[in-house]
Amino acid sequence: MMSRMGFSETIFLFLLALLIFGPKKLPEIARQVGKLLNEVKRASNEFQAQLTSEISQLEVDHQRQILPPSEPPKGAVAALPTTLEAAGNSQPSLETNPEDAREPGREQHSLAKAPDA
Repeated sequence: MMSRMGFSETIFLFLLALLIFGPKKLPEIARQVGKLLNEVKRASNEFQAQLTSEISQLEVDHQRQILPPSEPPKGAVAALPTTLEAAGNSQPSLETNPEDAREPGREQHSLAKAPDA
């Protein structure tokens, strides 16, 4: 039913507009219609770009969501924190003597060497 306009229909509409508006007004009307179509196309492109930008922003935000911590699998062993001494580091570490900590203001620190691996 609604197919594209053929060449003969285009010529008929052009001649009809020429008779109605006259040869002086027709170029002016054609310019206004062209400007209007250009504005509609520009607005459509801006709207499409804005939608695309918002969709990509939502996808990035969705990927950045922090997931809640999951339960460890059954039979898994918890990892123990490693210390400098357990890692075999040969640098001296600072230890507090618990007997000296009983008296306020008298905390002494002694240097202890880590065992060599």
